Amino acid sequence: MVEVYLPDSLARLFEGRPRKVELEATSVHELIWRLDASWPGMRDRLCSSDGAIRRHINVFVDGERAHPDTPLRPGAVVRIIPAVSGG
Repeated sequence: MVEVYLPDSLARLFEGRPRKVELEATSVHELIWRLDASWPGMRDRLCSSDGAIRRHINVFVDGERAHPDTPLRPGAVVRIIPAVSGG
């Protein structure tokens, strides 16, 4: 199992989605597919059509920047954070 922390901004789009979930996944790619299985459409919010993580989404695994092919060890902590901009 891995711990996944999701941004509050997704709560408006996916009613009933908790801020923290625990899932079985061996890669970030698999994790995103499992999130999408629970909340259809989540993958489209996190990834582009070619499977790359969208530019305005940051994924960190145990504090390190991650990509779809980043492996996940049991007990890993994954944080999905939308980019913040302003001016």
